[in-house]
Amino acid sequence: MAAGKTSPEISPFLLNPLLIDPIISQALREDIGTGDITTESTVLPQTRINGRLIAKEDGKICGLPVFCRVFALLDPAVQVSLSVIEGADVRRGDILARISGPARAILTGERVALNFLQRLSAIASKTAWAVSQVEGTRARITDTRKTTPGLRVLEKYAVRVGGGANHRFNLSDGILIKDN
Repeated sequence: MAAGKTSPEISPFLLNPLLIDPIISQALREDIGTGDITTESTVLPQTRINGRLIAKEDGKICGLPVFCRVFALLDPAVQVSLSVIEGADVRRGDILARISGPARAILTGERVALNFLQRLSAIASKTAWAVSQVEGTRARITDTRKTTPGLRVLEKYAVRVGGGANHRFNLSDGILIKDN
């Protein structure tokens, strides 16, 4: 399956690179600082590696486009081949993707890529569980604006992948008067 491939049910909610690239770039700047001194001092520039992304627990996978984009921004020579589609229910031990390419780029970006994937998958998994609890009723699971600063577009996306609905994206989306 090609990088970025998603299920038809989720494709309308794909993340726009214009929205996610600044988020990913900020996360990479924060993690890399002035350089990955460990990798640069221990791995030769021409070294290539292969790896597998394996699920550590059961859940709903979310964030594969972001995972792929981290490496595309670091080095277009990194190849990610997805084994599952965005929004798939996965089991512990499932191979989610294979990655190959320049070792320095993969080692430098792996923590940021995994952090995004783990956070978004957790949100999608918890949302899917909540949605399953109201199945057969008229209730629906809806998110709020109580998101992590800077990650709203990603976290609201994860709610959609989990089967939930988005409420207001920001204060300009509608009037809400409540008792605080």
